[in-house]
Amino acid sequence: MRTPRVSRIFVPVVCALLTLVGCGGSHSADETKPLPEVKAEAAKMDVSALRDMAMSYKEAIVSKKGAIEAVQAKLKDIPLQEMLGEEAKNLKSEVDAISKSVKALTERFKVYFDKLKEMKGDLSGLEL
Repeated sequence: MRTPRVSRIFVPVVCALLTLVGCGGSHSADETKPLPEVKAEAAKMDVSALRDMAMSYKEAIVSKKGAIEAVQAKLKDIPLQEMLGEEAKNLKSEVDAISKSVKALTERFKVYFDKLKEMKGDLSGLEL
């Protein structure tokens, strides 16, 4: 009986992440892009492009934080006796993976945000 409850949480989260990843374009967040490359790109961008990239990263971060909350909610549903079981371990691993992704996205977001701040661009709506 646990599967329908998990599906109600997991499927929308996966759909949201796939939508975010599938957006593509030149202004999409990429957590795997090397930081030196991100810094080089940011140095060449104008204020508008910097803001677009920062917003793209912010949206990705917010989405992933929502995914973490959804997985943590599933963890809370697991009875105490099953916390050392396979399902709990998998959920904890999922939280760890998403947290690493958020950290990588945040590092890259900061590059664009700081460059935008340096150029005296509009920072409204970019707060994490």
